[in-house]
Amino acid sequence: MKSQALGLAEAAAWVRPRDTLLCGFVSGQPSGLLGALGERSDLEDVVLYCGLLAQPYAFLQNPAVRIVSGFFGPVERMARSAGAKVSYLPADFHGLERLALRMRPRVVLAVTTPPDEHGWLSFGVHAGASYRPFVEAARDPGRIAIAEVNPRMHRIGGLPQFGNNRIHISEVDAWIEHESELVSLPAETPSDADLAIAALVTDRIEHGSTLQFGIGALPDAIASRLAAGAAGEFGIHTEMVSDGVMRLHEAGKVANKKPLYDGFTVSTFALGSADLYPWLGRSSFVRMLPVSAVNEPALLRSLPRFVSINGALTIDLAGQVSADRIADRQYSGVGGHESFVMGAAEAPSGQSFLCLKSTATIHGTRVSTIVPTLAPGATVTTPRHHVQWVVTEHGAADLSALSDAERAVALVQLAHPDFRANLQRSLSVGVT
Repeated sequence: MKSQALGLAEAAAWVRPRDTLLCGFVSGQPSGLLGALGERSDLEDVVLYCGLLAQPYAFLQNPAVRIVSGFFGPVERMARSAGAKVSYLPADFHGLERLALRMRPRVVLAVTTPPDEHGWLSFGVHAGASYRPFVEAARDPGRIAIAEVNPRMHRIGGLPQFGNNRIHISEVDAWIEHESELVSLPAETPSDADLAIAALVTDRIEHGSTLQFGIGALPDAIASRLAAGAAGEFGIHTEMVSDGVMRLHEAGKVANKKPLYDGFTVSTFALGSADLYPWLGRSSFVRMLPVSAVNEPALLRSLPRFVSINGALTIDLAGQVSADRIADRQYSGVGGHESFVMGAAEAPSGQSFLCLKSTATIHGTRVSTIVPTLAPGATVTTPRHHVQWVVTEHGAADLSALSDAERAVALVQLAHPDFRANLQRSLSVGVT
């Protein structure tokens, strides 16, 4: 029977002792259902595919539950270091959707708005890699789709060709009501280094560019500087909508004149301050799309003057970028990193900016983020042949047309002055 209204414990009981589950990232995670799952004592082997866990759920302490995360956050890092069964699935964001459609987890969970007067549930701030798998599970009689209806979720439209970011309540197998705050990020004050990097990036962004922003204080600082600057008529095509996108709209800087999704700011999920979500709910010009409709490099290449702005943890003198792993410790995930770096660099008059501070502090010791070679255990998030602009507070360099020797020299000049001599010496012994 379709569309059963259940309590939390009843819905959690639909999970078999041996089962496979999938849910979205952060605000796309049904916190009530996942909490109820943690109360089960009869589980034997349950695999949950997810990412960016929003809470330290009780099931993390259950050895019968295995977490396969497509993107680590603080909870995954903490749980893994404490011995929980948490592993990382090395795939980019749109690859996670492709894998979910192929692997077909039996139970798919989502967070939605309450039904409107016509019975439509909106997925709100999160389409991501779980939207299409949820819809497919709902239409498959051998699988289960359960919606957690959260009255705090804001209704955000999609596009007709991608299902309008909604599903009718009659299509889901069950739904429960659970009210919870959407996950919000604390405000970050940009550092002097952030502001210096922001200036170097914004000075290179042309009027009428289409923009993509990553997460953190630096991308928001770049957006704020663009909002206050002379350039405008921007388009927005981004994996994640954050407060910086909101500021650009509020400053009247967004026109969205672009050959793909003309007239709309498009994204696949939102993560920002508590002010961001009601703004999104009021904004008829924002559309949430499945990740495959946003992140595919072939789509990004079709956007003239497309600009991607992303971060990195470290880069070696060959130009290899590690953005998701610190030595032998999984820190975050691939996400859309390589997709947007490659897509923007290959778009007509496009530009890809990889931004990182020249130093970091690890265990109380200041180290250079530009290194002769990546540390043992580090992995390459984006290979050297996709990298275009690299920016630190000490300058910017376009590596894309530089030889291996030339790019090493350019990267040494982007390093902190305290570390340049050692990096220069590494060149003389043929590290690159």
